Amino acid sequence: MPMSGDETKTIAILALQGVQLLDVSGPMDVFAEANTQAGREVYRLLVASRSDEAIRSSSGARLLPDIVIGADGGEPVDTLLVAGSPNAAVTVPDAAVLAWLKRMAATTRRYGSVCAGAFVLAAAGLLAGRRVATHWAVADRLARAYPDIAVEPDAIHVRDGRLRTAAGVTAGLDLALALVEEDLGREIAMRVAAQLVMFFKRPGGQMQFSRREEALPAGRSALQELQRWVAANPAERHSIASMARRLNLSPRHFARLFAMEVGVTPASWVEAARVSAARRLLETGRSPPKQVAAACGFANADVLRRAFMRHVGVTPADYRRRFTPED
Repeated sequence: MPMSGDETKTIAILALQGVQLLDVSGPMDVFAEANTQAGREVYRLLVASRSDEAIRSSSGARLLPDIVIGADGGEPVDTLLVAGSPNAAVTVPDAAVLAWLKRMAATTRRYGSVCAGAFVLAAAGLLAGRRVATHWAVADRLARAYPDIAVEPDAIHVRDGRLRTAAGVTAGLDLALALVEEDLGREIAMRVAAQLVMFFKRPGGQMQFSRREEALPAGRSALQELQRWVAANPAERHSIASMARRLNLSPRHFARLFAMEVGVTPASWVEAARVSAARRLLETGRSPPKQVAAACGFANADVLRRAFMRHVGVTPADYRRRFTPED
């Protein structure tokens, strides 16, 4: 619901050492532009950190915090976001940070994270039983480490009650824009998007950027050799019988062995390998969908489209438009 009156809301972004700079600066630029478009200070923007030392980002640029955990009396914070870092998935914040997050999240109107900042919220116990988004590369790790969290691997950002979480890096801008729309309405949010030259609603999910679904060789060496051959020759028929013959196995034994050692059925792996091949052609070439389908072993362009949607989340045509330059 849009905010009423001329109230100013404080947005604090927690940035720890090694932070991904865009996780902080991206949302802040969206909120700052919302102030410009609204013609008043809707948002007061603050960076919070563990100490008053400069925060060295993963790129080497440094930030100075406005709020020091444990040292400030604490002004009311409307929205609290936790920025991610490249090592957030394998780093446990100290107890003071987690205690501060618990205390602050209890009093804010909403709280959330950008990218791998979700791991910090999870360590503080603030994601239990919630639906969340995080970077596709660490989504499985988050789900395994915290099985009580419902991770949505394709989501750009997720709203669950007072919780707001965003996928990787630039998705923080999408999340911030969604918060602006919540507070100030669609018209101002659309003006912010136009000024920052960004999608108002980004088409598709983050699967279109993910390489997690690519078919990589696995299992014993003979199986890996077969998988490399399939990947190099996606247009071949690749039935269970033909692949079994290459390994001198019966089709039944081959199918059982493949599923046990690779973790998916042969047919599923072949489809993933063909989609990977199609992605490369769409990224680097200009062949029409019919030719891409034939080159990658799909019966026709419609079969390619359905497989591509399952694995990537967008159509081949949309994928090509995003990953190849226009003339």
